[in-house]
Amino acid sequence: MLTPPRSKQLRIGHLLLHPQRYAKLLGLAGYYRRFIKDFLKIAKSFTELTQKNKKYIWGKDQETAFQLLKQKLCEDPILALPEGNNDLVVYCDASHQGLGAVLMQREKVISYPSQQLKPNKENYTTYDLELEEVVFALKI
Repeated sequence: MLTPPRSKQLRIGHLLLHPQRYAKLLGLAGYYRRFIKDFLKIAKSFTELTQKNKKYIWGKDQETAFQLLKQKLCEDPILALPEGNNDLVVYCDASHQGLGAVLMQREKVISYPSQQLKPNKENYTTYDLELEEVVFALKI
């Protein structure tokens, strides 16, 4: 998934000591997020560390998420290319933390789109959130 030099650099995994480094990691990982299942759930603890008013604490949750994200970024993706527009299926999972989906065609995964929930949508019903996720998934 990553080029060999970046993959090797990530596997070495120097301890990240500064919030700006978390932002860089999230930027790199964010580029590949639709290839990583449950990306938002994994990256949530990093996102919290980059917020201005949050105290910077490296804990067990961050270490676990960092190791899992490294593993996912270094794996080869198991995704298929879409073959036309026929037989596309979207499986959605919506909650008040974020939206996630799996876009499939003929039993093969095409993409894992996900996005954080915007504050203006926090009061939406689950039905509306899942409909929002279907639209988002099909735009990709």
